[in-house]
Amino acid sequence: MKHASEFRTAYVSILLLGIVSLMGDIVYEGSRGLIPDYLKFLGATAFIVGLVSGLGEFIGYAMRLVSGFLADTTRAYWFFMFLGYGLIVSIPLLGFSNIWEMAVILVLLERLGKACRSPSRDTILSIVSEGVGTGKAFGIHEFLDQVGAVTGPLVVSGLMFYSSNNYNLTFSLLSIPFTMLLIALVSTYWKIRSKVVVESKTTHMRSRFLGRPFYIYTLAVMLNTIGLIPASLILYKASAILQPEQQQWIVPLIYLLIQGVDAPAALLSGYLYDRFGIRILMLPFILSIFPPIFTMLNTDLTTLIIASIFFGVVLGVQESTYRAAVSIFTPVSSRGTAYGIFNVAYGIGFLISGGIYGLIMDLHIPLITTLLFAVLTQTVALVALLYAHRNLSGVELVKQTA
Repeated sequence: MKHASEFRTAYVSILLLGIVSLMGDIVYEGSRGLIPDYLKFLGATAFIVGLVSGLGEFIGYAMRLVSGFLADTTRAYWFFMFLGYGLIVSIPLLGFSNIWEMAVILVLLERLGKACRSPSRDTILSIVSEGVGTGKAFGIHEFLDQVGAVTGPLVVSGLMFYSSNNYNLTFSLLSIPFTMLLIALVSTYWKIRSKVVVESKTTHMRSRFLGRPFYIYTLAVMLNTIGLIPASLILYKASAILQPEQQQWIVPLIYLLIQGVDAPAALLSGYLYDRFGIRILMLPFILSIFPPIFTMLNTDLTTLIIASIFFGVVLGVQESTYRAAVSIFTPVSSRGTAYGIFNVAYGIGFLISGGIYGLIMDLHIPLITTLLFAVLTQTVALVALLYAHRNLSGVELVKQTA
């Protein structure tokens, strides 16, 4: 049984890691809404902007498999944390770029940094939270992460307003929160590095532990993501509705609504997960049916606001409790690899989802098609989730006897 001091240490560790993510989000999430306009300002075409966006997301997810495997192999989790967060310096450096080719390289470097740090950060978070609940830990972390994701765009908007739309000055001033990020990261390392202890495992045992239940759970999450319409298409639809009235300033507010719902949903779902287990994930799987339906309804902005609220709830659980659940299928020694595989599947899910729902939107396919696709994917996802849950006892037995 843990002493009060151990619980306190665990929560301090969780909060410190959350503050690091919060500062990181202020920099890179704050810049994400400005980068497309900046690339256009530098002379990039719409094709280049779209290609860079897609390539960046692919790198951000696909490379996590490589970084997760390397982190597990070398046990250098902190190295990948420092490398990943350090590459966020690419964002302030955008203020010194004067050609779009250089800006593109910096944008892709930031996404590579995301891929480097995520599996190691999640592994460290899962280690320091043992005994207090991984659901709570990932929920608190995602809540703080989303505070940064909301604060960042507001900071960048304010900088653009007061600098009279000076891109270079705005990006350059993001060096201030980046410096604060580095200070927070170094402080976190010195305070909790002794708590991150990983047992030595052989490659054979690592392969053994990432067995069928883990992959079935990952498949369930990927199917759930495939059936969930991306936020970008919700915002695209809002932009199309608002276009005749020239009220485009409302679109970023819808994005802020999603982020605002995401944060408390992550926190609440984390506590529910620790109490009820993986079965709580059935709820977001079912709720995932509603965002595509309300988005495709050809009515007005009200339905998109409803879609955004449902999407925010599901996203909050995805980015917190879905990640927390990975830890019950894997031992610590394999967790970096597991999070890498999990994130790749998650990214593939959003890639397929964007393509399918984008095609449905462009071709004006009847609403019944969206309904059938959403229901079918979430039903299969639920079946896979329940299968993974049913085999949890076997996973725990193998972990205990290893």
